[in-house]
Amino acid sequence: MSNPVLVFIDHDRGAVGDDTRQAFAFARACLPDAAVAAVVIGGDTTPAVTGADTIWHVRHAELDDYAPEAWGDALHQLAAEVTPSAIVTTGTERGNEVLAHVAAIADEPFAANVVAATPGAPWQIRRARWGGSLLEDATLTAVLPILSCALHAYPSDPSTTSTTSTTSNPNVAEFVPVLQPDAGRTRIVDRVQVAEGITLTTAPVVVSGGRGVGSEEGFAAIEALAELLGGAVGCSRVVTNQGWRPHADQVGQTGKRVAPDLYIACGISGAIQHWVGMQAAKQILAINLDRDAPMVTKADYAVIGDLHEVIPAIVDEIRRRRAAT
Repeated sequence: MSNPVLVFIDHDRGAVGDDTRQAFAFARACLPDAAVAAVVIGGDTTPAVTGADTIWHVRHAELDDYAPEAWGDALHQLAAEVTPSAIVTTGTERGNEVLAHVAAIADEPFAANVVAATPGAPWQIRRARWGGSLLEDATLTAVLPILSCALHAYPSDPSTTSTTSTTSNPNVAEFVPVLQPDAGRTRIVDRVQVAEGITLTTAPVVVSGGRGVGSEEGFAAIEALAELLGGAVGCSRVVTNQGWRPHADQVGQTGKRVAPDLYIACGISGAIQHWVGMQAAKQILAINLDRDAPMVTKADYAVIGDLHEVIPAIVDEIRRRRAAT
């Protein structure tokens, strides 16, 4: 068996997101014969991590909260101790930031947003570039391969990771790095709660509006539908440019990337910049007057009609059925 692959765990004060499972799936797909070692940095207790053979808990006074430089330095020191076959993570903002610091310290290349990889000398990799609008085939030559997988490129189903682990109760080992006094000069020192409940990136249903909505007031029906479905409201870039919705609601290359069970695109043409932000949705329903719009041709289901008539009709029908039960 080859040296273990280290999987950096992106967590927030011990809370591990579902994105972590994608990193485990990525690690096992790339190096199926290698043991998988999760790396948790900071915190007094080791969070529950499913899918690892072992867990390294990296602890230090400077690591009590997210500090990208310190986390990168600590992970690099652990790698020097363990000599892994690779370091991988999910391509979240934190994941890419920490591994970029590791690569800079190690003087190694960093391959971000990988969608496929075959180890070797050199590695053969395929990466999502330009927000996912193109795929790049490249080679990676490194003593220590450092890679992140593109979000939603690998499955996050727990069964794809936990059942391949050699043990359901992985061993936990502690590692204490030696950090300089200024290691934590960039760090989180405070948090402000800006939203509660369902968010755009976690909602099971996203109802998005585009140019076809026509106005800020036109989103009232979209908001009503999203509320009935327990979902969130999204929008295209043109909507934010018009000032109809805040940028925080934008889905796309310059906005958020979502992967809901159902994405309802209302009056959205489906330009590639928007498509890359929602292409990971499990099912797509397009409501549009133009049957030849890219969103309609790519969607799983489509309603060809005026969204100002279709959406209120859906809202009324849902309310009628719920009132009848």
